[in-house]
Amino acid sequence: MAEFTLPKNSKIAKGRAHKGDGGKRPKTFKVYRYDPDSGANPRYDTYTIDLDKTGPMVLDAIIKIKNEIDPTLTFRRSCREGICGSCAMNMNGKNGLACTTAIEDCAGEVRITPLPHMEVVKDLVPDMTHFYAQYASIQPWLKSSTPEPSGKERFQSPEDRAKLDGLYECILCACCSTSCPSYWWNSDKFLGPAILLQAYRWLVDSRDEATGERLDQLEDPFRLYRCHTIMNCANVCPKGLNPAKAIAETKKLVAERAA
Repeated sequence: MAEFTLPKNSKIAKGRAHKGDGGKRPKTFKVYRYDPDSGANPRYDTYTIDLDKTGPMVLDAIIKIKNEIDPTLTFRRSCREGICGSCAMNMNGKNGLACTTAIEDCAGEVRITPLPHMEVVKDLVPDMTHFYAQYASIQPWLKSSTPEPSGKERFQSPEDRAKLDGLYECILCACCSTSCPSYWWNSDKFLGPAILLQAYRWLVDSRDEATGERLDQLEDPFRLYRCHTIMNCANVCPKGLNPAKAIAETKKLVAERAA
């Protein structure tokens, strides 16, 4: 039987317990802490705060922790409206946006970690460099050789525009890709659900004239076909999108072209 051991510097050390302001509705948050530059092992710090003195979302609690209890805590956030995707993280074992995840929906102690299977910059901040490089590789812009009518837009019929619904809403938070086992093991080659959803968005756009070129770039045993329809992506998407369906439609386009 094969035995696997974690490197010494990846084992979770005992963290610190921070008491908050007490109160009648205390809630404990167990937060992943790691600073690669320090040379120390990662740890879980616990923070107890009064829910009567914070907002209703997990991000509200994290901001309260940083502002009032532990200013060394590091995380990303921006819009607080579920639009920018900055505060994507794993909460009680499920990826999501901290700004749209209600504390009351998290039973018991709330365990917060960075998005899984990504390098950690610090604490709850994952390194998105590779993810964004994959996004750039699909050339996510309108490609057309037909000159644009002078002073006019490239019009679409309502039917063609409707095909983009469920695709353009993606905010590139990476919740779906980092919940996909196929992406965990093959992220060097497999584009993952988020990027493939974006790729299909341009394949199905009636104004784009580079369908053949885009399909050529995707037709690969790893870039596209590592998707095994596990459906974790659709389960965690904070915008309610279905990347697996977009991937299936892309595979269908490839098959129809080969027929």
